[in-house]
Amino acid sequence: MKIAFVSDIHGNGIAFDAVLQDIASKNVDKTIVLGDLCFRGPEPKRSLDLVRSLNTTVLKGNADEWVLRGIKEGEVPDKALELMRKEREWTYNQLSEEDLEYLRSLPHEANIALTDELTIHAFHATPSSLFDVVPASASNEEMEEKLMGNDDASIFVYGHIHFPYIRFFKGKAVANLGSVGVPFDGLPQASYLLIEGQGKQFNIQIQRVAYDVEKTVQRYEDVGYPNLNMKKVIQNGSL
Repeated sequence: MKIAFVSDIHGNGIAFDAVLQDIASKNVDKTIVLGDLCFRGPEPKRSLDLVRSLNTTVLKGNADEWVLRGIKEGEVPDKALELMRKEREWTYNQLSEEDLEYLRSLPHEANIALTDELTIHAFHATPSSLFDVVPASASNEEMEEKLMGNDDASIFVYGHIHFPYIRFFKGKAVANLGSVGVPFDGLPQASYLLIEGQGKQFNIQIQRVAYDVEKTVQRYEDVGYPNLNMKKVIQNGSL
């Protein structure tokens, strides 16, 4: 079984197009989506339509929750709150009630059978929260406590931090997908994971996909997106 895991598309339909094209060339058995589908990009509706067309397991992310109910004080830096609320309102207005109901219905976690002997536990941020941050620099103890509570799983995958990495310890693996649409690690390319398994053996690979960054930057202007500072984030691959 070979599975592609994608996350944090953030309305960057151009990046998502490139990722889906790359996945199609890899002969994968299924693609799983770990949330943050629409918010902060110039193509929220098209990105969501692409996700729904996959007819696959899709999980909810914190940005999907924000689209539905708004951003509360304390969830983002105070200086960013007003502008991000304008972005959220713009995104909300691009979506239909059917789209919003789809976001409401998304589960928070999933267990996926990689082989008869290997289970993947997938979630957006942690199994118990859409918002908690577990960075790549977290200790093994913190990762065990916050990410690895499912004793039946051997592999734990999540998004949220926009920084791809893979770690192995105690016979198990933790991997972050990075971000399709808004990477934060300084490389302005889309990121996703490929996981392949047979029996008790498995392999995890971080995939980076180049896409037309400048076309995405122009799209922010074309649609009248309320925060054009996002153009620099896209161009630099970092905040």
